[in-house]
Amino acid sequence: MASRTESLAGALPATLEWRDDTLYLLDQTRLPLQIVVERQASVEEVWESIRALKVRGAPAIGVAGAYGLCVAMQGSRNAGVAAFRARLAEQAAYLASARPTAVNLRWAVQRLQDRIAGHDDAGSSSTLYDVLLDEARRIHDEDQALCEGIGRNGQALIRPGCGILTHCNAGALATTGIGTATAPMYLAHRSGTPFRVYADETRPLLQGARLTAFELQRAGIDVTLLTDSMAAATMQRGLVDLVIVGTDRVAANGDFANKIGTLGVAILAKHFGIPMYVACPSSTLDLATRAGEDIVIEERAGDEVTSFGARRTAPEGVAVRNPSFDVTPHTLVAGFITERGLVGPPFEQNLSSLFGMG
Repeated sequence: MASRTESLAGALPATLEWRDDTLYLLDQTRLPLQIVVERQASVEEVWESIRALKVRGAPAIGVAGAYGLCVAMQGSRNAGVAAFRARLAEQAAYLASARPTAVNLRWAVQRLQDRIAGHDDAGSSSTLYDVLLDEARRIHDEDQALCEGIGRNGQALIRPGCGILTHCNAGALATTGIGTATAPMYLAHRSGTPFRVYADETRPLLQGARLTAFELQRAGIDVTLLTDSMAAATMQRGLVDLVIVGTDRVAANGDFANKIGTLGVAILAKHFGIPMYVACPSSTLDLATRAGEDIVIEERAGDEVTSFGARRTAPEGVAVRNPSFDVTPHTLVAGFITERGLVGPPFEQNLSSLFGMG
């Protein structure tokens, strides 16, 4: 896997890039100390990059998965059409297995399969590959547009002088645009609205500290980093007026999965009377899943919990649980910020109605 290291000064590189028939990913596990962009030479490398969180955030995973399927099929451009289609199904299932909770990954690879399924078999495998790549590029372009739409529809929630708490990273680094939860913040900042962001560090992998604080600080936004356990006291002091988080999957009834610790933030916000909004692109809606209890939660390796950085912080042999996500009930949500507008309760009816799936 070839890589290049870039200067920490200047603009942040794109989360991912498709250039010269090659996929490049920003290795987010190196941030904020190094900016390393890696070339993905095989579908196995793409799978591992998704699994190892080199690329992460539901929208970015979806785009990476779409291009990853193109990487997987590059060696089959001269195969027979039947062999191409068979390998496509096999590689799509493989890529979708990298991370089970974020619905965008499965959605993106299925969308590429559906595009090919509707294509005339008279075409060659080379033609089918071009169709795949065209659909991946569409998904990429749409992701950027979705971020802008979420930003426009959520910007009015940010009042001058308000404090916003966010958990994990649903920023530009989690998408290929200006983020989901951060999109209203970026647009409010551009318009000159003064506000402050409180970013939870987000244990165990510190996406809030390493990524959210990093990108917002570089953008010139007033950001204060908190340990996760400081959120309650910060709310109690009246410093938080609004909570905006992202999501990896939203069920039909409005229950949603997001990074572990989001449920605690939601309970705290409800207790202190602070509205909590979920930034949700349509690609993250999973209206085929009835409720949050039906969402599969990814369990990750225990060493993420037993160490802090490179130092072990727990006794050898201790039992560990490490769910990567939790599910927040829709009753704790004030609304969803989507590219089509703000969605309030009743969520099952309104999400279905707005997105034409009812």
